[in-house]
Amino acid sequence: MPEISYGEAVRIAPRIRRVTAPNPGRMTGPGTNTYLVGEDEIALVDPGPAIETHVDALERICDGRLRWILVTHTHRDHSPAAQLLAARTGAELVGNVIPNDGYQDVTFAEARPMAQDERLSGRGFTIRALLTPGHVANHVCYLVEEDGVLMTGDHMMGGSTVVIVPPAGDMKDYIDSLERMLTYDIEVVAPGHGDLISAPQDEIRRLIAHRLGREQKVIEGLRRTGPARIATLTPTVYDDVDPALHEWAALSLHAHLLKLAAEGRASVDGETWRLAD
Repeated sequence: MPEISYGEAVRIAPRIRRVTAPNPGRMTGPGTNTYLVGEDEIALVDPGPAIETHVDALERICDGRLRWILVTHTHRDHSPAAQLLAARTGAELVGNVIPNDGYQDVTFAEARPMAQDERLSGRGFTIRALLTPGHVANHVCYLVEEDGVLMTGDHMMGGSTVVIVPPAGDMKDYIDSLERMLTYDIEVVAPGHGDLISAPQDEIRRLIAHRLGREQKVIEGLRRTGPARIATLTPTVYDDVDPALHEWAALSLHAHLLKLAAEGRASVDGETWRLAD
């Protein structure tokens, strides 16, 4: 991604601009991407963290035309600015809410939920909701149909894979959601972190193959180690990942193990996992 000018809107499609929040980090990349759809009236997707300069910039860019604030999910780097912007502008909050698992933004409430394939129509654009549970149970991607641009939040990210955190995150749901995305007419992916993905079908297939390949490493790891705890298994399964990230990798490993258990291919006794007989 080119050098970021925080607080500035960059046009990425005829109907869409991107503003990146100033919250760069190991898990957020250059920062959380906020997308503004439309001109005469605006739908804003993922307002990001409640950083005053970022909220001020979004309000200035929208200039009284903000009608809807949509969130892909309610993790704390994606939705906390929503209530602040809604209070300033009167825009409607749109998004799905789940009970707090310790990672949710509890300030996002009283929002209108969206169902699978439900559409929101603004002046000059149509946004279609694709329910994509996996990274977290309430995750939604938004397709701007006229531009073929899918805003994916943390379902797909530029340059990295996403962490799946049980119980709100589910590996089987994640892979199923990716496979369902292949049935839609998508020209470009606009992720919640990182730059645009211009060959979405190829990237979706790569992600599915990557997750299934990691699942195979989980199986092979358990064959080598025998019954093991997640902390013991993580360095084996994620030997290609920076050890500084193993704390997060262990969460996705847990999600892989739960998927295998649901399929009858693994079991757990206390905190010890083993392959099914």
